[in-house]
Amino acid sequence: MNTRRLLIVSPHFPPVNAPDMQRVRMSLPYFVTAGWEVTVLTVADPTPIAPLESELEATVPSGVRVVRAHCFSRRWTGLLGVNNVALRSLPFLFLTGCRLLTARRHDVVYFSTTMFITLPLGRLWRALCGVPYVIDLQDPWVSDYYERPGAPRPPGGWKYRVTQWTARALERWTMRGAAQLITVSVAYGESLRARYPELCTTPCTELPFGSPDPDLQHLRATLAQRPAMLPPDGLRLAFAGALGPGMLPAVETLFAAMALIRREGVRVSAHFFGTSYSPSAEGCPATLVLAGKYGLMDCVHERTDRLRYLDALQVTLEAEANLLFGSTELAFTPSKILAVLAAGRPVVALAPAGSAMTARLAQLGQACVTFPADGPDAASVREVAGELRALAAGQLYDPNVAAPGLYSARAVAERQLEIFATVASCA
Repeated sequence: MNTRRLLIVSPHFPPVNAPDMQRVRMSLPYFVTAGWEVTVLTVADPTPIAPLESELEATVPSGVRVVRAHCFSRRWTGLLGVNNVALRSLPFLFLTGCRLLTARRHDVVYFSTTMFITLPLGRLWRALCGVPYVIDLQDPWVSDYYERPGAPRPPGGWKYRVTQWTARALERWTMRGAAQLITVSVAYGESLRARYPELCTTPCTELPFGSPDPDLQHLRATLAQRPAMLPPDGLRLAFAGALGPGMLPAVETLFAAMALIRREGVRVSAHFFGTSYSPSAEGCPATLVLAGKYGLMDCVHERTDRLRYLDALQVTLEAEANLLFGSTELAFTPSKILAVLAAGRPVVALAPAGSAMTARLAQLGQACVTFPADGPDAASVREVAGELRALAAGQLYDPNVAAPGLYSARAVAERQLEIFATVASCA
């Protein structure tokens, strides 16, 4: 039997720590164990925006070949306003991919990244080298969120407009050539097929983010040697990750509930880490205004700088309760859901009614407080306050530790491998 070969395209890769490469990184050991010969095509970025985390390099199996394409420095491209790593490396990724695919037979090319501008390379390589490609959509490429009534101003100004114009110009052409689509939310696939009916014949599989089981195991074994992330401060609620504008109504619901129980004498604090994608020390606190509105400036703590991946996991292990926020972009489901559940700590989840996050949590046996689309109401605030009172009283409910097994790192990797094998056999 011939060895099957997989080329993975992921511009972010250890030691760079970025959320969009974690799915690939966690699956690699299982790909190798299953007998696939894996090459990761990434970027040698001399000026990365994302933080470096050398500890993650040890999690990449030695059997994985890592090829790093050249990348222009931001010291030069930044003068033109170009900082995106995929744009700075795109021609080199294309040429390096051509070299790899022509030098040795590969069965599948797999894109799992939010650097969407790299996705059209799949169709180019298929035309030149005859290798089928699979696209894994962790986020929507085309989004109308900022065009909806009442939506906040889009970030990035002219860059956002150019990005969306490029997405609309390339998405259809790129998706039509894919052998298989994977989406972390079923809503992403439905949206694609609504825009492009011809994709109804393209297989599309919903595959949520998996649980980082080996990472949690490593972290628990070394936790005693690591500096504490959270101070001793009463009932500690924690959230690690970016806070988009669509998540602020959920944050406001939480703060209204915290203010309510604080008036009853309950000590509670909320700790937010890595809330901004901005470079270090340049991020604007997302919770500051709301904390002031509810008189919580002394018990809401926020660090905007992006947190290292393992530090973020450590936060989930230290917290008395972890926070999950849904978004007014209803199709959004946080990538951290399984990591938070697998941490084995209580969870306080809040989302607008109709949010995809609510449906996902229901599948996993986790409750979620919902509130109206126009913001928190008295009923949702009372419900959250009730959960916080129970937690403060030491009535820590047992988390659903069985649910992550449905989407363990191994289970998600095995589902990916089934897809690759099907695509390879049909090529």
